[in-house]
Amino acid sequence: MTSVARVTEISAESPVSFEDAIRVGIERATKTLRNVRAAWIEEQQVTVQDGKIAAFRVHMRVTFVLED
Repeated sequence: MTSVARVTEISAESPVSFEDAIRVGIERATKTLRNVRAAWIEEQQVTVQDGKIAAFRVHMRVTFVLED
């Protein structure tokens, strides 16, 4: 059996860490996408306020397998 996958881009943010931002993004993706199989992080950024990190942001590509 052959499968076909699709990739979608997602940005997510967390005040805690990059790891938490990734978790938030994956959790959100799986609410509307079925068969999520992988993700790769393309970019990481932080937002700075008053000299401190205020938020961690990731831009990722999420791969999911299309159903027949």
